Amino acid sequence: MTVRTRIAPSPTGDPHVGTAYIALFNLCFARQHGGQFILRIEDTDRVRSTAESEQMILDSLRWLGLEWDEGPDVGGPHGPYRQSERGDIYAQYAQQLLDAGHAFKCYRTSEELDELREARKAAGLHLALKPADLALPDDEVARREREQWPYVVRMKVPGEGSCVVSDMLRGEIEVDWAQVDAQILLKSDGMPTYHLANVVDDHLMGITHVMRGEEWINSAPKHKLLYEYFDWPMPTLCHMPLLRNPDKSKLSKRKNPTSINYYRRMGFLPQAVTNYLGRMGWSMPDDREKFTLEEMMANFDIQRVSLGGPVFDLEKLTWLNGVYIREDLDDAALLQALREWAFNDAYVNQILPQVRPRISTLSDVMPLAGHFFSGVPPLEASSFDGIKLEHETLLKLLQFLTWRLEGVSRWEKDVLLDEAKALAEAFDMKMKAFLAPVFIAVTGSATSTSVLDAMAILGSDMTRARLRHAIEVLGGVSKKQAKRFEKEYRQLQV
Repeated sequence: MTVRTRIAPSPTGDPHVGTAYIALFNLCFARQHGGQFILRIEDTDRVRSTAESEQMILDSLRWLGLEWDEGPDVGGPHGPYRQSERGDIYAQYAQQLLDAGHAFKCYRTSEELDELREARKAAGLHLALKPADLALPDDEVARREREQWPYVVRMKVPGEGSCVVSDMLRGEIEVDWAQVDAQILLKSDGMPTYHLANVVDDHLMGITHVMRGEEWINSAPKHKLLYEYFDWPMPTLCHMPLLRNPDKSKLSKRKNPTSINYYRRMGFLPQAVTNYLGRMGWSMPDDREKFTLEEMMANFDIQRVSLGGPVFDLEKLTWLNGVYIREDLDDAALLQALREWAFNDAYVNQILPQVRPRISTLSDVMPLAGHFFSGVPPLEASSFDGIKLEHETLLKLLQFLTWRLEGVSRWEKDVLLDEAKALAEAFDMKMKAFLAPVFIAVTGSATSTSVLDAMAILGSDMTRARLRHAIEVLGGVSKKQAKRFEKEYRQLQV
């Protein structure tokens, strides 16, 4: 048997370090066994998936040195490798489940589902929704079908007993069927959910080992049941421990920069980031901290993975990156790294139009453009003294903008301008006054190049990181404030 592993990211935002972490371990496991590593794009979310995000995933993984044998850009015998191009395949297998009685069409509306959940909650029932809970009278089903109401395809699941799933690291995992809902397999738009697409694709692509984050443990019974329904052999499962913040909470962009692009933009070396990700819950036989990707692949043993939540510590990564710079880069290599990082034609050419109209001597450039070649600005609370806003309003403005920008899929100046305008109107502020604190947060100065142009050039990850940094410099948002802000933000009709 040829070992085949895969990574299947969704192109719905900035490439996440968690994706790189799982990809790294899948790659090392495949190479340890002389096998193959496959990249598959799970882009069934038509609203949030973008070609730009997909390209960022490919670029960031390659930047880290993680290469795949088959994928959307390199092809292979099991394509297409984008789920959006495999719709007919999923429809065929969904129909197979319907014909066999393992799935059913559910015509319940979202309002009916909400009412059903509320009624069950009021009755003290907290178990998953089962086919019997969702059933409608036969004549009502016939009427809705006749009138061509939208429907989803749901899988049938047992109502009692338990499911035992084998895991490479955790042994046998038992999950009560009462906690497993009648999962949607095919959405009303004809696109599959993760669960159907994942099982069908893994089987058709010959995946032998599924190594994924532990957040998918509760989904494993659904997947095992689907393999049984199709009468297919199930791949060996391995649920990796989740990356954690230093406070042991789940790694999230609200507490730590999570985009690979952020670390690339900050000037981390790819080999240092890959090395550090390799240390997340795993260690070399001799316990040395610094090792290459080739050394990790040569010495990899999945049983050396620790189930304790590995802590992604930015200070430790920064230390390791410094070791690489000092030990591995001579002057020529360091100069080349600087050129590749920010002092390259492609990047500098974006900045020149911003500084040219504002300079009289070449030495004027650095004070104007320094923020394009730095990490997080050295801000202090006093940096915002000139902003005539109450402290809480200032925090709210920066926090609302951060949340707003998290939903931006096309990171371009005109889009950013529209988002800023919408929030400025919500705050009943003129654009100049609204952007004043944003100017300081993003550029570190009250006098520099256009802040919207700077945001567009710096990119989504660095822009949001700087906004979050400014919020922390200003004292941060307390839990009480956060709840109030979130409520107010949801109520904004912008």
